[in-house]
Amino acid sequence: MTQSRKILNCTKDPQEAERFLDKIASRTSLDSQAEAITAVKGILDEVKKYGDDALIRLTQKFDAFTPKPLAVLPEETSQAWDETPKELQDSLFLAKKRIEDFHKNQIPKDFLIKGIHGEHLGRRWSPVLKAGIYIPGGRAAYPSTVLMNAIPALVAGVEEVIMVSPADQTGKLNKTVLAAAHIAGIKKIFRVGGAQAIGALAYGTETIPPVDVISGPGNIYVTLAKKSVYGQVGIDSLAGPSEVLIIADNSANLEQLAADLLAQAEHDPLAASILLTTDKTLANKIDFEIETQLQNHPRSDICRQSLNNWGLLVICKDLDTCVELSNRFAPEHLELLIENPLQLASKIRNAGAIFLGHWSPEATGDYLAGPNHTLPTSGTARFSSALGVETFMKSTSIINFSEEALVKTSNAIIQLANSEGLHSHANSIKLRLSRTSLTD
Repeated sequence: MTQSRKILNCTKDPQEAERFLDKIASRTSLDSQAEAITAVKGILDEVKKYGDDALIRLTQKFDAFTPKPLAVLPEETSQAWDETPKELQDSLFLAKKRIEDFHKNQIPKDFLIKGIHGEHLGRRWSPVLKAGIYIPGGRAAYPSTVLMNAIPALVAGVEEVIMVSPADQTGKLNKTVLAAAHIAGIKKIFRVGGAQAIGALAYGTETIPPVDVISGPGNIYVTLAKKSVYGQVGIDSLAGPSEVLIIADNSANLEQLAADLLAQAEHDPLAASILLTTDKTLANKIDFEIETQLQNHPRSDICRQSLNNWGLLVICKDLDTCVELSNRFAPEHLELLIENPLQLASKIRNAGAIFLGHWSPEATGDYLAGPNHTLPTSGTARFSSALGVETFMKSTSIINFSEEALVKTSNAIIQLANSEGLHSHANSIKLRLSRTSLTD
């Protein structure tokens, strides 16, 4: 049997665990990808200059097929839906409804307040006009990502959602991905992926219109491309490889715990599966159970790479130590497989999503619980949030001063403007004061 993770006993000193967690969090630092950065810049420049021709050439080069036409025909999408088995159709509908219902509760409210001098101040929310969603291909198909990205945009009121996704070598997109796009109501789908697809969404080509916001995960090239075009367009986040951190006590079921760790590891060789536990017996048994479940596992090679390189098991003296380590790591997914998860959850400061108790495995959130599965990774849950309706909206401040309000606050505005050496700022107030019949 191969040991599938680093095991640390930190019952006396958690510092070694902290160092390993920091290493895992920085495993794909974008700043260290010099070669990829150069490649992405060249790809984006080419797309910006040559449009559709660049997309065709780059797709032939990287994906080994000719994307003609670039667009997926509407009949392909409806046919994909018709060919989807009834049970899977029902599952997609259930996921769509639950995700939609949850995100409708996220719609931010406009407000307008009246100040003490009669002025009105407020905030008004509005959707962006166009959103682009990137749906990765590669090792797996992700219809859930279609729903998780398209639905918040449509709930926000975005007029047009444009989807890009790499096709296989025959030029076909996965049928279930297309089926998900069909029920989500996406009308424009293009068979192009990689950094070139991000460039097309940012700059526009003859066929693909430019958008205002780009969302959706991808590989290092997609992520670097999103980073490069930010400012030209908005983006949701810079997503890294997926990760789960599980805090478990002696109430955790060994088989379920192993399955939850493998559910993360099977994503990608760079995925991280971390277990923090207060139970030494559990820690001693978990590796054997993982090995048992890996027998005849269809993605065992990926799981082993992930666990061998980025798996970590830490034995902690108590649950408070587990919480401290978790808050330091700020995991994308945090499972609390303990007796009193609600009590411990109140101590969690940093996590993309918290899964409470033995009946809430991460898979519930990946597919249909309702909250979005596009979450901050690599420690960014310290300062960022899940993708949501607000990702596709922007707010505008409303300022409506009456004559009385300006007179009452004029001296303070003039003093502040003068302190910054901005003459015309102050003068714009003085000129109005010279025309008022009101006195302060």
